[in-house]
Amino acid sequence: MDALTAAPGLLRHAVSYALAGAAHATPQLLPLATPCEGWDLRTLLLHVSDSLGVLAGALRAGQVGPGPPPAHEPTTEADPVACLRRQARDLLGACAAAGAEERLVAIADRELTASMVAATGAIEVAVHGWDISVACGVRQPVPPGLAAELLPLAPLLIPRATRAGLFADPVPVPEPACPSDRLVAFLGRRPRPSDIA
Repeated sequence: MDALTAAPGLLRHAVSYALAGAAHATPQLLPLATPCEGWDLRTLLLHVSDSLGVLAGALRAGQVGPGPPPAHEPTTEADPVACLRRQARDLLGACAAAGAEERLVAIADRELTASMVAATGAIEVAVHGWDISVACGVRQPVPPGLAAELLPLAPLLIPRATRAGLFADPVPVPEPACPSDRLVAFLGRRPRPSDIA
């Protein structure tokens, strides 16, 4: 099956994976560093929550753009895991409501299909799910099937020319590397435990 056709399912799988990692995020772990340089676990969880909210809005409204101010400030959200769960429920509802009908989503002066938006979201959520699991100390790899389906899409949806400020440069990994390691390395993460400062 074509990965873009399966994008809503990939997004749901990525959200489930991220939520499984976030289940380990206790209040004591929130100040800990993550693989995302300069971010603690609280900031990462709130960033993923915001991303899920943007994705839900895009699937519902058919556009990504200026909207209402965020419902929370990252420094004042009392429970970032609860926030992530709320946004995940909202996104999954938006995916279900969107159904199989393909439509265009406006992003600034461009348009992408809803499947491309969902696939891009799946990549971001899966990799941040990995970041969450690393920060929580469980180091759960991206599920092999999910990572294998996202790998060929990643260079198409996140080309070198547009990744500045979004993801670090790819990191080399030894061969043979599992799909999870290759995916997170493509997005600038070091998959081995000794690589996290």
